[in-house]
Amino acid sequence: MDLSNYSSTGFYDELVTDAGRPRAAARALWKYLKNLDQDELNERKAACEIAALVAGITFRVYFEDTGIDRAMPFDLIPRVIPKKEWDQVSAGLEQRVRALNLFIDDLYNDQRIIKDGVFPAELLKDSENFRKQCKGFSPPLGIWAHICGSDLVRDDRGELLVLEDNLRIPSGVSYMLENRQVMKRVFPELFDDSGIQPVDEYPAQLFDTLASLSPRPLENPNVVVLTPGAFNSAYFEHAYLAQMMGVELVEGRDLIVDDQDQVFMQTIDGLERVDVIYRRIDDAFLDPEVFRKDSLLGVPGLMRAWRAGNVALANAPGAGVADDKVVYAYVPEIIKYYLDEEPGIANVPTWKCGNPDERAYVLAHLDELVVKPANESGGYGMLIGPHSTQKEQRKFARLIKDDPRNYIAQPTLAISTAPTYVSGRAAPRHVDLRPFILSGLQTHVTTGGLTRVAMKAGSLVVNSSQGGGSKDTWIVDTER
Repeated sequence: MDLSNYSSTGFYDELVTDAGRPRAAARALWKYLKNLDQDELNERKAACEIAALVAGITFRVYFEDTGIDRAMPFDLIPRVIPKKEWDQVSAGLEQRVRALNLFIDDLYNDQRIIKDGVFPAELLKDSENFRKQCKGFSPPLGIWAHICGSDLVRDDRGELLVLEDNLRIPSGVSYMLENRQVMKRVFPELFDDSGIQPVDEYPAQLFDTLASLSPRPLENPNVVVLTPGAFNSAYFEHAYLAQMMGVELVEGRDLIVDDQDQVFMQTIDGLERVDVIYRRIDDAFLDPEVFRKDSLLGVPGLMRAWRAGNVALANAPGAGVADDKVVYAYVPEIIKYYLDEEPGIANVPTWKCGNPDERAYVLAHLDELVVKPANESGGYGMLIGPHSTQKEQRKFARLIKDDPRNYIAQPTLAISTAPTYVSGRAAPRHVDLRPFILSGLQTHVTTGGLTRVAMKAGSLVVNSSQGGGSKDTWIVDTER
C-alpha cells in the first residue's frame, strides 16, 4: 500500500502524525501495510467482505414503511490506540457510569440532587424517559444501566471527549466482536506477539454480569435475551449475543408471568422459570399492562415480576432517564455531586436551549453548530450547521423556539480521522468510538470498542443508519 502521500490536513489522525509518520502504537501495522502490494490488498479486502457476509453482519435501515437489510461496510485498516492512554479512558468511563447509576437511583427515590439545586426539577418533569412506574424502587446493587455504550470522539488537539451516553439498549458490541474475528481470519500474522489486547472475553463477561443479577441463588441461573423479533434493526446482534452466551433468544410471546409474579419461558418440555432478562425492547413496549397497551412485543405482568424481585431486567426500565442529551450536559456536575471527583473524561462543550441565554447564542449561530434533539438516536433529527441550508436553519430555529427543552447544541468538532481503504488507496475518514461498560458485582470496560467510520469523504456522520461503516479497534501495549 502506498502511504507516502497520505495526509489528513487540519485534523488529528489516529495513525499518522502531522509529519506523515506513524504514531508509536501503529508502527508495526504501518510497516506491514506498506509491504502489501495492490493485488494483495484487493484480495484481503475481498476476503474481509466475504467473511463479513458469511457471518451475516447486517444492519437494518428504515425507509418510510420499509426496512432494508444492508451489509455493514467494513474497513480493513484498523484503528490503533495505545494501552497507556486507554487505561485512563477506561477509568474515566467506569467513573462516569458509576455516577450515572447513582443519579438514576436518586431520581426514582429521594431526588437529593434536585433538592440541593444541582439538577433542575423542570428537566425531570419534561423528561420523555422518566418512568413514574419505577418511583420508589431500587434494583439490586442500585444499578439501573448494566450495559452502557458511551460515544467518544477525539478533537483536533488529540483529546478524547464523551459525545453522548447510551443507557437504554445500546447496540453495536456484536460488530466489535465480529470485526476482530474478520481481522484474525484475513490478517492472522498481525496478531503474532503484537501487543493487541483481546476483546473476545466480552460474551463471558456479559453473561457473568447478567447471572450476578439473579434473584435466586443458583449456580446457573436461567438467562434469556428478549428481542422484538427479526425485523428489528439490531436483530443480528440479539441472536449473536444469545448464541455466544449459550442462552435462549426469546420474543415476548415466549414468556408468561404467573399469578405469583414469576416469569416462565414456554418450551417443548413445559414451563421453565426465568431469572434474568437481557431485554432489547424499548420501555414503551415492554409490558402492555403498564406502558403501551397495544404492544405485542412485550410480556404482560413483567413489571409486576420485576418490582416483586422475582426477575432481573437489564437494563432496568427507566434507565433511559439519563439517556437524554440535555441530562448529558449535566454529567460533569453529576460526577462531582455523587462522587466528589473531577470527571476523568470531559464532555464536548454543550449549549442547553432550555436556558434563555444559551438558546439566544444557539439561534444566532445555527450555521456553525450541531443541533440535536434530546432523545433521538442513529443520527436522525440533527442539524449540522456548516453543511446546512438557510431553509434548514430556519426550520430548526422554529423547532427550538417551540420546544427549547428538547434541543442542545455543540460546536462542529474537527473530529479525528483514520486511514480508510477507499477506491484502492488509503484516504482519511472521520471516526468515533463506542466502548461498552458492564456494571454488576464487577465493572468491565471493553478494550477498545466499536469504531464507526464515515465512509463518505468529509462526512461527520458515522451512524450505520446513515451509511457509516466500521473498523477493528486495536488497543496496543507498546511496552511489550
